[in-house]
Amino acid sequence: MLCGIVQTTNEFNTNGCPNCQGIFEEAGVGTMECTSPSFEGLVGMCKPGKSWVAKWLSVDPYIPGMYAIKVDGRLPGEVVELLPHYKPRDGSQVE
Repeated sequence: MLCGIVQTTNEFNTNGCPNCQGIFEEAGVGTMECTSPSFEGLVGMCKPGKSWVAKWLSVDPYIPGMYAIKVDGRLPGEVVELLPHYKPRDGSQVE
């Protein structure tokens, strides 16, 4: 729910999130608490650093891969507290 990368449940369980694992560990939460099987839209990023779509989705600093446009669910508060500029990927806004 943080970066929007799309992987299988097995990949998340085995390797964690390739973009966000350090943040989850710092917050003391498990990867599966920060993932959602429910998303809308899918974008493939080969060169995120050079893509206007990646910048629009705020995934330009991340690794190449498949990213969800919108992800249903909310991150645990422990993770959100570490991210002062966090924008939810579910379309809502943080107050």
